[in-house]
Amino acid sequence: MPNHKLANRISLEFGTPAVVVDLDVVERNIARVQALCDKHGVANRPHIKTHKSLMIASLQREAGASGITCQKLGEAEIMAAGGFDDILITYNLLGSEKMGRLGALRRNIDIAVTADNPVVVSQLPDAARIAGRDLSVLVECDTGRKRAGVETPAEAIALALDIASRPGLRFAGLMFYAPEDGLAATTRFHDEVAAALKSHGIGIERVSTGGTPNLLSLGTIASATEHRAGTCVFNDRMMMAAGFAKLEDCAAMIYTTVVSRAAHDRGILDAGSKIFTSDTGRALDGYGHFLDHPEARLANFAEEHGFLDLSRCNDRPAIGDVVRVVPNHICVVVNVVGEMILVRSDEIIGRHTIDARAQSI
Repeated sequence: MPNHKLANRISLEFGTPAVVVDLDVVERNIARVQALCDKHGVANRPHIKTHKSLMIASLQREAGASGITCQKLGEAEIMAAGGFDDILITYNLLGSEKMGRLGALRRNIDIAVTADNPVVVSQLPDAARIAGRDLSVLVECDTGRKRAGVETPAEAIALALDIASRPGLRFAGLMFYAPEDGLAATTRFHDEVAAALKSHGIGIERVSTGGTPNLLSLGTIASATEHRAGTCVFNDRMMMAAGFAKLEDCAAMIYTTVVSRAAHDRGILDAGSKIFTSDTGRALDGYGHFLDHPEARLANFAEEHGFLDLSRCNDRPAIGDVVRVVPNHICVVVNVVGEMILVRSDEIIGRHTIDARAQSI
C-alpha cells in the first residue's frame, strides 16, 4: 500500500484529487479470484464495469479468465476493439440502433446477451440477422435482489421457450445475481426451470452467477458454470463491510488535499461529489475510510468540496495535507475520472487512461 510520502509526490507531480491504483494489490486480487473460481470448477468471467481498462482486463485474461462481462454496448465495443472476443452483456438491449451495433459486434466476435422480457427477445433476431450468425441469449432471473430479472420459474421457462423458438437466437442458459442470503432459493429456481425445459428437450448450457460478495460462497450453487465479479479487482469500503476484503486488499484510493480548516472540528477537501460516490452501501458511516486519520468522517459534499467531520480526531489534518481515502463504491469513482495513477509499492508508474469510461449507452 503506497505510503504517505508517496502521496505527497503524487500530489506534486499530478495534483489532486487523483485516483491511485496499486498494481501489486490489483494482481494479488486477480490471482485470489482466479484461484477461487478454479477451486470450485467455475469459469471466471470478470465484470469490467469496475475498472473499464483494457490493460487490467488483459491481466485478468492472462491469469485465466475465460471471457469478460460488460454492462453496456459501448463497453463491449471498446473491449472488442482491444482484442477481447468472448463477451457477455448483462443488460436488456432495446431499439434498432442497439440491434445494429450488437449485430456488428456479433459478426466478428463471440458475444452473448441477457433478457428478462419478451419485448427485448422480440428485437434480438434483428441483431442476429445483421450479424449473419446466431446470437446466444441467457434469461436473467431475480431470486430476491429485486433488480432486473424474471421473478418466477414459470416466467423463466416461458421466456426460454420464446428465445428457442425465434430464428437466429439460441437459448444459452440462465443468469443470476443472487442476494447473499438467497443462494438456496437460487438453486431451487434453477432446478425447477431445468426440469421443465428438459421435458421440452432443451438443456441449460450456461448458468452465470455474479457478485463479489458471492465469491465467498462459490460452489453453493452447484449448477453454476461461470461467475461474474467486478469490484473484487480493486475492492472498496462496501466490500470490506461485506467481509470479502480487508484494508490491504483495497487497490484503488482517492488522494485528496485538505484546502480549508474553517473550524477546529471540520475541514474541506478538494474532492466532492464529482469524485466520491453518494452510495452508502450497507448503511456505512460517511462516504469513505481515511487511512491517515481513521476517526475522520467524510460527512457530506458539494460538487467540488468534501466536508470533513473531525470531531472524533485527536490528530487532525492541516491545510495542505494530502489524505488517502478508500471510497464506499469504487466502480462509480472510476467511471467519473478520466485516468488513474498507477503505482507499485513506493514507485510511481504513471498515468493510465480509462478506456471505457462513461460508456452509458
